Amino acid sequence: MSIKTLNNKLIFIGDLKSINLEIITKSCSYLFKNNIKIILIGDIIKIEEYFNKIKFKVKIFELFNIEDHFNYRNDSIFIFNIGSDIIEKSNLILNQIKISNNLSKFHSYDLITMPIDKSIIKKHYKFNGVTEYLSKINKKNTYMLMKGNNFSIIPLTTHIRLRDVIDKFDKKKFHQDLINIISIVKNSKLQYEEIILLGINPHAGENGTLGNEETIMKKVMKKIKQNIKFIRFKGPVSADSAFNNTKTNQLFISFYHDQALIPFKILNNKSINQTIGLDYNRLSPAHGTAIDIIFKNSSDNSSFIQCMLN
Repeated sequence: MSIKTLNNKLIFIGDLKSINLEIITKSCSYLFKNNIKIILIGDIIKIEEYFNKIKFKVKIFELFNIEDHFNYRNDSIFIFNIGSDIIEKSNLILNQIKISNNLSKFHSYDLITMPIDKSIIKKHYKFNGVTEYLSKINKKNTYMLMKGNNFSIIPLTTHIRLRDVIDKFDKKKFHQDLINIISIVKNSKLQYEEIILLGINPHAGENGTLGNEETIMKKVMKKIKQNIKFIRFKGPVSADSAFNNTKTNQLFISFYHDQALIPFKILNNKSINQTIGLDYNRLSPAHGTAIDIIFKNSSDNSSFIQCMLN
């Protein structure tokens, strides 16, 4: 697909105490050159203050209707203003996420969410992350797909304590999660030829001597395999050797976050976070707020660019 025909994307700017706006400004010249519009959702006053602080010069248009950007050229930044100093920060971020979600659904736009500091929201609400929050407000089963240049992963549990992982293993839900993921892969543009399931226990349970989770997994997978022909599906395999020879068209499914995220971040040079299961496409750069390097001009915008090109 040509860069010039990419789908429209909305960008929720996330936490302003971060490298988010620096990454966006670093990307402007490339995106303008390739005729890609930058439509931000956030506090216009604070965005302009940031641009002035770093002496970044660009035309800014405030949008009162998202579709109004069609009336202007692409060499500008468009902002859908959501901000208020009287709203507590955690409420403001949640409100911005909700509005970003509604705009993306209504207009069928992709949504890029820039990183936030989850701890700010967790002090006031039960909140595990944007993927989980979008699942809740949309009443959809969503999954965190980390797409890399060498392989991709989906952890079935995301931001929970390690001690709680095994308690989340349920045969019925595990079966439904696999069915959902396979269905999404089949009916989307995700081009995977092989799905590899990781065992939970060391050495994939060593034939049931280190736990019975893998035995249950095998029974579920055997049942599922009878109904799928379009993709190779194997496992559970031992996680300590699963990533020795990876391929771009492989999708690994793990049961907990770090089991797959650690090798993923070590072995992939380029990566993005994509939420699957929504009515629209949600993407996020594969980095955090990085407050330790704010205003140092040392941030890497490659993951954000990948999101814009996806």
